[in-house]
Amino acid sequence: MHIPDGMLSAGVCAAGYGLTLVAAGYSIKKINQSGETVRSIPKASLLTAAFFAASLIHIPVPPTSVHLILNGLLGAILGYFAFPAILVALFLQAVMFGHGGLTTLGINAVIMGLPAMVSSFIYCRFSNPQYNPIRHSIVGFVSGSIGIALSVVLFVVILINFIPSNINADTEKIAIYAGALGHIPLVIIEGIITALVLNYLKQVKPEILETKL
Repeated sequence: MHIPDGMLSAGVCAAGYGLTLVAAGYSIKKINQSGETVRSIPKASLLTAAFFAASLIHIPVPPTSVHLILNGLLGAILGYFAFPAILVALFLQAVMFGHGGLTTLGINAVIMGLPAMVSSFIYCRFSNPQYNPIRHSIVGFVSGSIGIALSVVLFVVILINFIPSNINADTEKIAIYAGALGHIPLVIIEGIITALVLNYLKQVKPEILETKL
């Protein structure tokens, strides 16, 4: 899911950084306006670490393997904090483990951060203040699965349309499509994880889920 250095042109990478700056700036502005900055920083820090660590959990899906992302979960819990949290985690992943790259940091943030914001909107819009386990589970599952699903779509669209000229396009497209198909089980897994976590938090610590867009 992480696009490495050298896979995209300088122009595309610059566009990714531009979109990331806009999204991060807008998120920070909304965070400051909400007045929840101090209260939400510990929660955002904890989930940034969870997002960072999730990339180390690999799930074999022959002939490849995929790893957890959990951007839908971050979106549902953090709201506007989700995009900056994902950006920080991606930077640390690139520097410490070589997941992705610094030139493609902006693009990777767009691929994983924007779907997290969509997940946040879905959860905030359709979760009911009056807790209903079935409804909450469905909304949680959709929020979690849509985050990773949209990330896969963005990943495929960007790579397919901006394959470098020095790479065999046909071979690369086969690899990209195979990787996308390998993420289908992950969409279901992340949906289930998100539903379980959100249900648990709703029962034991509901104030954690009070962040709204």
